[in-house]
Amino acid sequence: MFENLCTLPLSAELFAQALHPTEPLLGVGLSTGHVQCFRLPTTDRSSDDDDADVSVLSDGKGTIDTVWRTRRHKGSCRTLAFSKDGSDLYSAGTDSLLKHFSPTTGQVASKIAIPSAKAVPDSPALLHVLSPQTLLLACDSGALHLLDLRDGALAAAKPQQTHFPHDDFVSSIAPLPPSAESTSGFSKQWISTGGTTLAVTDLRRGVLVRSDDQEDELLCATFVSGMGPKKNRDNGVVAVGTGTGVLTLWDKGSWDDQQDRVVVDPRKGGGESLDCIVQIPEDVAGGKKVVVGVGDGSLQIIDLAKREVESGLRHDDIEAVVGLGFDCQGRMISGGGQTVKVWEESPLLGRGGSEDEDSEAEDSDGELDGANRMNGVENKRRASRDSDSSSDSDGEGAKQKKKRRKGKVNETLGPHGAHGVLRFNGLD
Repeated sequence: MFENLCTLPLSAELFAQALHPTEPLLGVGLSTGHVQCFRLPTTDRSSDDDDADVSVLSDGKGTIDTVWRTRRHKGSCRTLAFSKDGSDLYSAGTDSLLKHFSPTTGQVASKIAIPSAKAVPDSPALLHVLSPQTLLLACDSGALHLLDLRDGALAAAKPQQTHFPHDDFVSSIAPLPPSAESTSGFSKQWISTGGTTLAVTDLRRGVLVRSDDQEDELLCATFVSGMGPKKNRDNGVVAVGTGTGVLTLWDKGSWDDQQDRVVVDPRKGGGESLDCIVQIPEDVAGGKKVVVGVGDGSLQIIDLAKREVESGLRHDDIEAVVGLGFDCQGRMISGGGQTVKVWEESPLLGRGGSEDEDSEAEDSDGELDGANRMNGVENKRRASRDSDSSSDSDGEGAKQKKKRRKGKVNETLGPHGAHGVLRFNGLD
């Protein structure tokens, strides 16, 4: 489904990545505290020729440029997030500072200190922009702070509200779609995972519900619309990645326990962790599919409708995938270790796993056919050598029987014979 366009090396280990909603901008946060912004090549899809090669790097001229780079935090940069319109970028680091700056220049516009936990500095775990007015900040202590934004800037030094949806730190946040009565068009409820539980929190009412203990660490989550029980297909489901290589599925509104599961890594004793997840755009996937980043450095594409792993890709041989997303031009961006990879939908590969399997089957059949052809040529050569060593009368008798059996003596079968085996006139 996807082909790797390029691999972007980084100067240090990647801790966070964020993608601009409308421009091909990629922000990365590194273990050294540096924040760097890259501009990816644009894809020209205006060609009238559908068969034209529009890969951004296919002509060798596509380049990834560094827009700016700075050491934003004294410790490591733990998390990054763009605003809804992409006009602002936020970062938080282990120096207990949350900073707001321009994504085009990197210039800091505002900053605040992250609230401490029991007089001890509290390191950030996750940033998520819920709306143009609200920024969610999750910390290692398990605190989930709601920060007020005014024109993108951090309006107050202290959070508006603080919740504790889990006993452990919040590992992921996935907004639920706004209700039909919403006038703003932005979500006011979100799913969070932390420790071994899933929770639903409301902007005004706080934590609404917490799931049963799943006895497995929940690491990432995303909401997928257009799926659900048979009587309510538009209900939506939440796909949650776990620490043992299992993707669990939760029906919206049934938050007590998971309803289904897909084993992504079936190895004994528990598979590799599923550290990040993103839904593939439906115009690319042709259905309800997600990509998960795995602890062994692989990317697994999962068909949620079929409840099966469709195919796999390789980001790194050792380092885990910690960041996944799709940019404004439909390219998949994966990050982990000291590399970022850009992937694009391959025109040579089918959208469905069955097509990939068919192509693999054709390739294997082709290899077998080629081997059979080579064996056929070798057998004919051996037969020719054996006939030369035998008497002429026996050879002529065998030839006459062969001709009578076929019924067609002088028919020319072409340069490849009847079965693709090379044949030359006069060498019968």
